Amino acid sequence: MRYLISLSLLLGLLWLGVSGVYKPLLFGLGAISVAFVVWISKRMEVAGVEHNPVLYTWRLPVYWAWLCWEILKSNVEVARAALQPARHLHPRIVTVPVQLGSAVAKVTYANSVTLTPGTVTLLLEPDSLEAHALTEKSAAGLESGVMARRVAWLENRR
Repeated sequence: MRYLISLSLLLGLLWLGVSGVYKPLLFGLGAISVAFVVWISKRMEVAGVEHNPVLYTWRLPVYWAWLCWEILKSNVEVARAALQPARHLHPRIVTVPVQLGSAVAKVTYANSVTLTPGTVTLLLEPDSLEAHALTEKSAAGLESGVMARRVAWLENRR
């Protein structure tokens, strides 16, 4: 029950922060939306010890900032590859090990790879991730495991 309450509070605060309009109608719509998402989460059994939203509270903005920086750097790299394809474009399929504890962390990792320009997750297995890398630098970034370590940090694991 405490996970549902923490999820409700977190979603409510997020709604208030993103909305920026504080009128009774929007408060009501926000409350209905939060209640609906919490109900779906309970029904899908995704709110619990493993998926505690408070677990990521202070780490998530730090991870997002790091991921935004990686996305920006990758955008520049992909633009460079588009402008000089013969020099920079070296597509290949990369398979990297995934040693993350929870399903949420694995999906976060796979989605982070896909969000980063120049890489797309093709297949997520319980112990590996297969991705398409557009350049050698993006392939090397996947193989280095930096993003996987960041997701492990987000999950509070070593």
